[in-house]
Amino acid sequence: MTVKLAILKSGENIISDIKEGFIEERMVCYILENPCKVAINGTYKILDQENDENQYSISLRRWPTLSKDSTIELHPNYIVSLVEPVDNLKELYETQVLGIKEDESNESTSTDEQPDSNQSD
Repeated sequence: MTVKLAILKSGENIISDIKEGFIEERMVCYILENPCKVAINGTYKILDQENDENQYSISLRRWPTLSKDSTIELHPNYIVSLVEPVDNLKELYETQVLGIKEDESNESTSTDEQPDSNQSD
């Protein structure tokens, strides 16, 4: 499994298990399994904490919103960049979307981010 954050030309950030799709030896698409749009709802600081960094409130929503498909083929020209998501975002995606329990993933960090409760299947 390769969980990546895709930055699209539209400005959307999509987190997904991403694979490359080939015809013969030519890559023709990216295959996104269980893609979710990442939305940053705001930032905040936790008082009385040594860490002075901003925390983010994040929601994940199925993408594309009105599709029943959990596998999407995306043309490579539509993607600006593929990057490694920050640990907390990756953990949130793995636990809330993929259903991987925290002890099954090799990370034991906690996160303040919560998935969007209006997520539809």
